[in-house]
Amino acid sequence: MEFIKTEIEDVILIKPKVFGDDRGFFMETYKKSLFTAHGISNDFIQNNHSKSKRGVLRGLHYQLNPYAQAKLVRCISGCIFDVAVDLRRGSKTFGHWVGYELNDKNKYMLYIPRGFAHGFLTLSDSAELIYKTDNEYSLEYDRGLLFNDPKLGINWPIANDMDIILSDKDRNQPCLEDIENNFDYESN
Repeated sequence: MEFIKTEIEDVILIKPKVFGDDRGFFMETYKKSLFTAHGISNDFIQNNHSKSKRGVLRGLHYQLNPYAQAKLVRCISGCIFDVAVDLRRGSKTFGHWVGYELNDKNKYMLYIPRGFAHGFLTLSDSAELIYKTDNEYSLEYDRGLLFNDPKLGINWPIANDMDIILSDKDRNQPCLEDIENNFDYESN
């Protein structure tokens, strides 16, 4: 696997080695020793699987401490634009974002550490994601950030014919300056 540092410290794009032939393909998606050697030593304890249709935008989601979650995200069917936003107060990239296309062809994965909001936009007719988290879901600590907050300036790749589909929850999230946030850069 190739571990590529992004513009935001600690967010890592991972390109697995894919061994393909006329039968199909094989690839490793996680190997603890290899991930640890590249600075990802989380103990992943929950797996999630979601399916979304074209135009669905989920996010931007995060969980407060002590239930903050690091995520390892992979698109196994279709295509998404996956985004991570730095919420770590004191970080030189606080409020900055990175986004990458993850799909079933490039097979890339994105590692998002604790202290980040996460969201994605489905670009294909449908897409399925699987992702690991290093903490369990907690409704009590679940929070969100408005996907189109002008201060973030996320450049979502929205096609002219694409209708954005949001949950009521995601449509009504606060802007960055109004979120509840207990992430400090030094403690992550």
